Amino acid sequence: MITKDLTIGEVIRTKEDAPQILMSFGMGCVGCPSSQAETIEDATKVHGLNLEELLEALNK
Repeated sequence: MITKDLTIGEVIRTKEDAPQILMSFGMGCVGCPSSQAETIEDATKVHGLNLEELLEALNK
């Protein structure tokens, strides 16, 4: 299960289609080295996204 406390790097390594899901939410920074250590929660705050919607999409 993907939670708000996982880093983007962990999510990408765990879920094969995570980069596409993240990019569909406007998070084009998935390839950025610094984003790899950023949590999902922090990333949604930076990008002004809804955390629950993103987690739901990542956990489908």
